[in-house]
Amino acid sequence: MSTENDSHNTYRDSLATADQQGHRIWVYPNKPSGRFYSARKLVSYFLLAFLFLAPFLKLNGHQLLQFDIIERKFFIFGLAFWPQDMHLFVLIGITLAVFIVLFTAIFGRLFCGWACPQTIFMEMVFRRIEYLIEGNGPRQRALNKAPWDAGKIFKKTTKHLIFYAISFLIGNTFLAYIIGADDLIKIITDPPSQHVTGLAIMLLFSFVFYWIFAYFREQVCTMVCPYGRLQGVLLDDNSIVVAYDYKRGEKRGPVERGQSFDQRGHCIDCAACVHVCPTGIDIRNGTQLECINCTACIDACDRVMDRMKLPRGLIRYSSGAAIEKKTGFRVTPRIIIYTIALLVLTGAVFGLTFMRDEVEATVLRTPGTLYEQVEGGLIRNLYSIRIVNKTFEELPIDIRLKQPEGKVEIIGGNLTVEPNGLAETVFFVEIKRKLLFSANSTIVLEIYSGDKLLETIRTSFMGPSLKSGEQESERDEDDEEE
Repeated sequence: MSTENDSHNTYRDSLATADQQGHRIWVYPNKPSGRFYSARKLVSYFLLAFLFLAPFLKLNGHQLLQFDIIERKFFIFGLAFWPQDMHLFVLIGITLAVFIVLFTAIFGRLFCGWACPQTIFMEMVFRRIEYLIEGNGPRQRALNKAPWDAGKIFKKTTKHLIFYAISFLIGNTFLAYIIGADDLIKIITDPPSQHVTGLAIMLLFSFVFYWIFAYFREQVCTMVCPYGRLQGVLLDDNSIVVAYDYKRGEKRGPVERGQSFDQRGHCIDCAACVHVCPTGIDIRNGTQLECINCTACIDACDRVMDRMKLPRGLIRYSSGAAIEKKTGFRVTPRIIIYTIALLVLTGAVFGLTFMRDEVEATVLRTPGTLYEQVEGGLIRNLYSIRIVNKTFEELPIDIRLKQPEGKVEIIGGNLTVEPNGLAETVFFVEIKRKLLFSANSTIVLEIYSGDKLLETIRTSFMGPSLKSGEQESERDEDDEEE
């Protein structure tokens, strides 16, 4: 989107937070206030409460959300997912990618301003602590330029100690999502000497969070985040973004005595929108990479419009096409295609999730073993079985041979799989030689829990190769014995 004042387009050639030599330009935004900021605080408090409480909430006896990468086992809202469900995670990833494209095509970077963890922690936690201790943007700038006296040392030390303490809390919370809240509490209550390595890693991990929120800050959004870099291809003139209405605002400038706003633009060039921006940009230049749609500029501009007795909305949620042509939101073919694709993928995810097997069994012939010939004309093969129980109930397992006739003997006796657990064992399958027609026959095994059939598995069975005459001879011998 371009404005009528093209002399400002040089902003596209450089970052707002770096000078020509590449040195960091520190941003000291004023503290925002207004209806959008109040709404964002409520959303942020809810998301923060969920983030810190979710590891300690349980459903069906298990953590509400746990991503145990070490054990390769995930718990998501009462459902257990194992590596065997990897196809579901791939499909979920594709679905999320399409959702992001669709959401961005319609609402721009709304997620960045309202729900991104980086923005929430930076603007609603760390920045607010900074305002409380050091004051508003101009006061922070003055404090950083002031000599190191007792007051400055106290403020800086207090701020950074609080920053690191919160970073340590964040690090432990993320750890609870991985190893589980119960294990985390055990580690915390144990003497530190028992977990020296883990504690050192956590301190280092916390320092990374501290460095991001205390020093790197908005650079995450402007230099690191891939989502911000994708805006150029995801947005179009119909995407709803935080936008400056240049049709109404230009030609901008200070108000002169006796001048009517009917003769000029409504923007008085007060730069309130610039002073409050957490990424240091001027929204009046148009849609920019650095803009995270945090709405701070909207609240700042609305306050000025109220004082000037002008309508609000000089900066507002809108699209380039709506400002240029004075039209409303338009559903484009791209949005329709993305929506159809998203609905199909979402249906597939839910369908596969609720139709997936509650128990998965993998049966393999034990590597490196041959068949055995035992008494009674029986051929024996050794197998290994691995059973994943995705339910929240203990399952006693019984293995039966459906085809051909024979028997199964589980080594070690009865097999039971714990809730959301995994069990492995070995078993023998014995089949009469006369029922084998080749050196590598196909057999059918059935996995039962009580009277419930859980899974049917086909596998191979090794044995001696018999000729037709030998098979008939063995059948005759069996008939005589009977």
